[in-house]
Amino acid sequence: MTDDQLLRYSRHILLDEIGIEGQERILAAHAVIVGAGGLGSPAALYLGAAGVGRITVIDDDTVDLTNLQRQIAHTSERVGSPKVESIRAAVHAINPEVRITALRQRADAQLLDRLLPTATIVLDCCDNYRTRHLVNAACVRHRTPLVAAAALRFDGQLMVIDPNDAQAPCYACVFPPEASFEEEQCSTMGVFAPLVGTMGSLQAAEALKLISGCGQPATGRLMMFDSRRMDWSSMQIARMAHCPVCAGDS
Repeated sequence: MTDDQLLRYSRHILLDEIGIEGQERILAAHAVIVGAGGLGSPAALYLGAAGVGRITVIDDDTVDLTNLQRQIAHTSERVGSPKVESIRAAVHAINPEVRITALRQRADAQLLDRLLPTATIVLDCCDNYRTRHLVNAACVRHRTPLVAAAALRFDGQLMVIDPNDAQAPCYACVFPPEASFEEEQCSTMGVFAPLVGTMGSLQAAEALKLISGCGQPATGRLMMFDSRRMDWSSMQIARMAHCPVCAGDS
């Protein structure tokens, strides 16, 4: 590390659980973030500030005035701009050393299969069920750890999936891919602004723990947050023996 890096990341380096070796792992990491909205904004900002060396952000949307209530990486001046470019500008304003690849497109299996062989961690910050399952399946195929979150109204969910842990469930163990239901969107149901910041920040925290090797990741649990009562609940989840995605993958 350079002298400037030692200074910039000194508060991480002072933590015994991270230190210089952990920070060097962060600097060498490649994080793929699917979604550049309410969850992707704080996740990208914290990963960039922490020094993740390479970040790929995937989203096909543009910044809208209604986004600014909660999507903190975007600004009034960037309304109408691609969200991925807005995220790149926001992260570079904090840490210009980070290499950011901004992909203005929807995530699909082909794109994920191209990116994941070089990815250290994936953060699912999207807002639809189909994409969540595409990302989960790709992470299982490539054995890439995944931090998934969701936020709607006042309720948040967080799940850490590690395909390298033979006992840990994947997203499909909890939410069956074949399930059909009416997708609920922030545009019609609303969302409490600080909730997406909370969940996206926790995604960054779990990603940095997995990258650096510090702490105990929340693998094997579905964590649910009710921001109205500031109440957390957690369910221990086992890998499903007949999961259509990860069964037999050990």
